[in-house]
Amino acid sequence: MRLGQAGILAVAALLGVALSTHALTGGAVEAPDTQEPLGFFITSVGLGNGADLGGLSGADAHCQALAAEVGAGDRTWRAYLSTQAAGSQPAVNARDRIGEGPWYNALGILIAPDLDHLHYDNSNIRYEHALNERGERVNSGVMGDSPNFHDILTGTRLDGTAFPPGEDRTCSNWTSSGEGSAFVGHHDRYIRQDPGSPWNSVHPSRGCSQEDLVATGGAGLFYCFAAN
Repeated sequence: MRLGQAGILAVAALLGVALSTHALTGGAVEAPDTQEPLGFFITSVGLGNGADLGGLSGADAHCQALAAEVGAGDRTWRAYLSTQAAGSQPAVNARDRIGEGPWYNALGILIAPDLDHLHYDNSNIRYEHALNERGERVNSGVMGDSPNFHDILTGTRLDGTAFPPGEDRTCSNWTSSGEGSAFVGHHDRYIRQDPGSPWNSVHPSRGCSQEDLVATGGAGLFYCFAAN
């Protein structure tokens, strides 16, 4: 089929637009206009009172408030924290509080499709992707950031379950900023300079005060997951 002069000019114009667009984007595929909703983040700030978070309800409320600030308050948010059995109160497992997944970070990157992937070292929780609610990276000393905030409060064992009663691993179930200790994970997956650290269960904190948390590389931050 032969094109007239007008047709040739139209084709040339279209090719020019395509080539210009390719040059401007460097040939890269542009990101889609839509992405998966926020379902996971590390709190950008703690509550400022060490590991006294006001219990699970206070921690959940903090997750909910931070999510609302970035337009994700329509989901039900839960802190990834366990509590230990005490008196007539049974233990609460962090893994039982956060829904079934999948969970995505603020940039739409998949963190884990389900609970099994989340807890058996297949999760995407690491320095590059374990972001706060605003999509910002959380400080890691091994990555050259200062101060170091890689200690993330969990009070949880590797499989996402609570520690047995006895030795305090949750700063009195997140109500103490004095005596006691809380187990923490490392969001950057490093122990000192060595990779491979668990994200949810590495070591106990020095104590429960804000000063004690800061002294070992934390700031009273914790993980938040959308449960629905």
